[in-house]
Amino acid sequence: MAGTGARRMRADARRNRERLLTAADEGFREHGVEASLERIAREAGVSIGTLYAHFPSRQALAAALLRARHDSLFELGDSLPGEWSAIDALATWMRAVAAHAAAYRGLATFLVNALGDEASELHAECARMARITERLVDNARGTIGAKVTAEDVLAVTNAAAWTREQVSSSQADRLLDLALRGLRAVTPEPPL
Repeated sequence: MAGTGARRMRADARRNRERLLTAADEGFREHGVEASLERIAREAGVSIGTLYAHFPSRQALAAALLRARHDSLFELGDSLPGEWSAIDALATWMRAVAAHAAAYRGLATFLVNALGDEASELHAECARMARITERLVDNARGTIGAKVTAEDVLAVTNAAAWTREQVSSSQADRLLDLALRGLRAVTPEPPL
């Protein structure tokens, strides 16, 4: 009988976790990543203690919520160099990261902060995004300006994510188009 109770608790815990993730997704969509955790717990029908038992921090909750999206994003990033020209691969990556980082209001800032915080539950995923960006920038050398860095590309991408969440996706796409034109290597004109 003890085994049956243990299974039931695991099933209850699993259901609570899923309800928390669903409530967090709804809360983050409505109020951004700074949504009230107490409200998320209440919407999931659990106590705040249950939320913290599953997700010890806001970053842990966000990391669990974003896991499938990160996996898809990384799969795309890993596939780009073989399927696209270097500049098209970089452009596709920038658009995908900007769209990803705008999934919830404030997420772009949240991800930037996690990249600089090795203790964050999101740090490893953010570091992987940075490594993919660096690899794509390196592959595009010669097509983009020699002084363009992965940090430059991430800054533009985060600006586009902010624009997407605050203004519109079309304005974010326009910003990325302008930035991509600016990233291209400028060939000096031959002397007269």
